[in-house]
Amino acid sequence: MAHVAARPPALLGYTQKITCGFWHVDVLITAYLAATGLLIAAFYSRVPDAGWLLAAHAVAIALIAAAAKIEPGEGMGGYRLVSIFRYWYPLPFVAACYKEMAILIPPTRGIALDAQVAALDYRIWGANPTVWLENISAPWLTEFLQIAYTLFVPAVLLVAAVLWKQGRLQEFRYYALLISAGFLASYLGYWLVPVRGPRFLLAHLQTSELRGLWLFPYLQHALDKLESAHYDCFPSGHVELTLLACWGSRLISTNLFRTYFVYSLVIVFATVYLRYHYTIDVFAGALVSAVLIAVLERFHRESAYRRG
Repeated sequence: MAHVAARPPALLGYTQKITCGFWHVDVLITAYLAATGLLIAAFYSRVPDAGWLLAAHAVAIALIAAAAKIEPGEGMGGYRLVSIFRYWYPLPFVAACYKEMAILIPPTRGIALDAQVAALDYRIWGANPTVWLENISAPWLTEFLQIAYTLFVPAVLLVAAVLWKQGRLQEFRYYALLISAGFLASYLGYWLVPVRGPRFLLAHLQTSELRGLWLFPYLQHALDKLESAHYDCFPSGHVELTLLACWGSRLISTNLFRTYFVYSLVIVFATVYLRYHYTIDVFAGALVSAVLIAVLERFHRESAYRRG
């Protein structure tokens, strides 16, 4: 049986005290909100509902600051409400930031770089990978890969949920920082390199549509409604965040890490096979995840050493 680290008392019993003051993830998200707020202000006349967006940023920053100052048991809701918000608020916040990118990129960037990224892909492989992969397309494979691709968010959240249930607060905070940094770094990439993906640019080159067995069209339609208005390909957030989740799964058990490692390989292949990403997006996502792991792992260890 794989070794699992000793578990401290569960958080749900509230035997561990919440520390006051800004955590690293608070600083990260606050800085991101401030930076994108400045971007909205700079393009105020071009950004739809700019006033409402700036107000939402101000409220979000105020909530983070307020939660950082409240001692357990103080304020409305007491310990439980503050506990849940302090540890879990990055989830809805980074999700809102993703939706906001669809609003910000068109008026502040005004370009799409799909042609350049696709040309680089072609130069590397001597072919368009999504078109070439038609040679091995099969309904069962398409179905399997689409289901795996769709399970991306639950896979990322599973590690956090297990750490939370085990009451391993320091590891939970490290994982929250890692995942939040991953999402926000990908959003920065979307803004710097606006790309929609080969399913749009190269659709006229595909000789056949992808076909699954049962769930494929429904899952693809749901993702299209969620993501099709976004320039969200570079870097591949699916690859980047899955690799970060794979790294985080090491905190729980070796067996879980092995499962996530295999799942990561599936995701890497699925992103291109399903025509959501260019291979350059995949390389960029892997590179960003490696940089974040190297930087934040060292940062986490140094912080733990200082606490000790």
